[in-house]
Amino acid sequence: MRRRLVVVRAWTGRVAVLAASVMIAVTFVWAPGVGQDESGPLFAAATALVALQAAAFRWAPRQEAALGVGLAAVALVLWPQPFVPDASLYERVGMGAFWFVPTLGAAVVGGYPRLMEHRRRRAVHEARLSQQLAFAHDLHDFVAHDISGIVAQAQAARFVAGQNPDAVAGALERIERAGLAALASLDRTVHLLREPGREADRAPLPSAAHLIELVSRFDETGRTRARIDIAPGVETALSREAAATVHRVTTEALTNVRRHAPDAAGVEVALVLEDGAVRLTVTNDTGGGRPRARESGGTGLRALTERVRALGGSLHTSADDGTWRLTVTLPTPHLTSRPASLAVAGDPA
Repeated sequence: MRRRLVVVRAWTGRVAVLAASVMIAVTFVWAPGVGQDESGPLFAAATALVALQAAAFRWAPRQEAALGVGLAAVALVLWPQPFVPDASLYERVGMGAFWFVPTLGAAVVGGYPRLMEHRRRRAVHEARLSQQLAFAHDLHDFVAHDISGIVAQAQAARFVAGQNPDAVAGALERIERAGLAALASLDRTVHLLREPGREADRAPLPSAAHLIELVSRFDETGRTRARIDIAPGVETALSREAAATVHRVTTEALTNVRRHAPDAAGVEVALVLEDGAVRLTVTNDTGGGRPRARESGGTGLRALTERVRALGGSLHTSADDGTWRLTVTLPTPHLTSRPASLAVAGDPA
């Protein structure tokens, strides 16, 4: 049934073209030889043609709709002309304008629902695209971090395997934990792709405890020591979106350290309240090289910079005397600044 309806809709433009052509031909061949009293059939045909115009506006493909509606408008403007042979030019123009009004009505009746449907489809498409980009960012921010940790642990295990076989067991345990975390992220993303409307199934937004765990895992899975300092009141100062952004930026920064400065001695992550804003800084030495943020693909620091700006904040990176620093400032206008004094998590550098 649905397929038949699609076929019928596809033919509306062609039928409108055919009907308008026939009516134009009849207007010039048959109408001049009859009187006004016999104009009833053409009037009925004009009424039917208006209905066809509305159907073409609503369902016909664009090119066929334009051709069918255009010819039908010409037919409607011309059909009464032969019945008033003595009319002046102004009268004929007025008559044509009057019979052009039904075409405008058909455009409203048929075109408005089509426009609304087009906007709805475009909104659905944009929503799906936004979800796909969010899933891509999740995969990059979390899975890539875990996989980089797996690679680092595998390299370390291979290096010490010959000299200290007992150390391999600890590395394998950390590889297992990172692999399970990556699989969990993949499973969550695949589940959301299958049922994109079920936002309630998403994992809770990261808290300070998640951030501490992230830095601790980084500290355990490589030669680079890591620590994190979180000021009192920071967690309550952050909105849900800002907390998720802080977690993503920290994950990206640590991943970049793993990729571009694998020989760095230490990384320091600090979250403080300063001048009514939350400031995140991630600082590391370059280990003989300079870590570079990945700029391609739209999923690295460039994408996170846009996300931070959307929250009214800023993201900056700088290098000075062998030190790489990433700084993110997120405004919290409803709070006043407080002193930063709480140090938690991670082994000291």
